[in-house]
Amino acid sequence: MKTNKPSILSAPIEWLESVSAQTLATTLASTIAGQLRDALVQRPRASLAVSGGRTPKAMLQQLSQQKLDWHRVDITLADERWVPEGDSNSNTALIKAWLLQNEASDATFYPIYTGEKTAYEGQQHCQQELSSMHFPLDVLVLGMGNDGHTASLFPLCPSLSEALSTQDICIATCAPVEPTDRMTLTANTLKLAKNTHLHIEGSGKLQVLAQAMELKDPFQMPVYTFFQKPLFIHWCP
Repeated sequence: MKTNKPSILSAPIEWLESVSAQTLATTLASTIAGQLRDALVQRPRASLAVSGGRTPKAMLQQLSQQKLDWHRVDITLADERWVPEGDSNSNTALIKAWLLQNEASDATFYPIYTGEKTAYEGQQHCQQELSSMHFPLDVLVLGMGNDGHTASLFPLCPSLSEALSTQDICIATCAPVEPTDRMTLTANTLKLAKNTHLHIEGSGKLQVLAQAMELKDPFQMPVYTFFQKPLFIHWCP
């Protein structure tokens, strides 16, 4: 449901507050499915990028049960830890377990881990693979860390400046926690998405939002770069 958004948030941002994580998951999954259906009315294929981690699991499972022409949908990740699919840290494994099942089993998945020794070595390969997808993205789902990172755009990361400015689809980056080696869609790729959702839960994330809006600095809190464009923020206590 749509409720009064916090006064710290700017005009392009829509605030959608849910009473529980399960309600949020159901509502967001239904919204994403509707946006994908709208995209498929306009063109042969639609594209979706999602984020990993614990928070989106229930939403991804709900999304997998939505009825639409999934065989015409391309799915990728906003970012990936540079580990093979068998590793417990793999976002690819998470997406396959929670989203690429049920109705969504017919979707085409584009992983962004390509097997090279490092993300830097795999950057061109990843770029080549993703170029087969439909861009700009029709739907993007982001998360946000307590340090203000989103995707694998981390504060103080050596490649952050390039990640925020390059026109490439993806870029190798690094995290302050293990596994540090990451691949992420670039800020430009992410910002061009037609429908962007930020999925956050808990009172602590409201404090992070407030800090990002106060600092207004994407180098200190990279999530801020998405607060200057239309954005749906989905939150529950």
